Amino acid sequence: MEYIYAALLLHSAGKEITEDAVKAILTAAGIEADDARVKALVAALEGVDIEEAIEKAAAAPVAVAAAPAAAPAEEAKEEKKEEKKEEDTTAAAAAGLGALFM
Repeated sequence: MEYIYAALLLHSAGKEITEDAVKAILTAAGIEADDARVKALVAALEGVDIEEAIEKAAAAPVAVAAAPAAAPAEEAKEEKKEEKKEEDTTAAAAAGLGALFM
């Protein structure tokens, strides 16, 4: 994530996104730059219109923000199903044991 932030900072400052510039920002932030990751980032951003990518990303959070809210509800349903299965299993086991004493 830090690598992308460094590239966005360079873009915001109107600077060219180069390996040396990204490394300098990461170093200034106290992060040891991985040469392979820096090289991959710069190569991936080559020819990309960052302003256009930011505009597209700005429209996406509405759909993305709704997804995490649904996750806890699904987890609660799964937990209830698991509890019910455990109760059914326990009841069946108890009924089977009860038959031994009849």
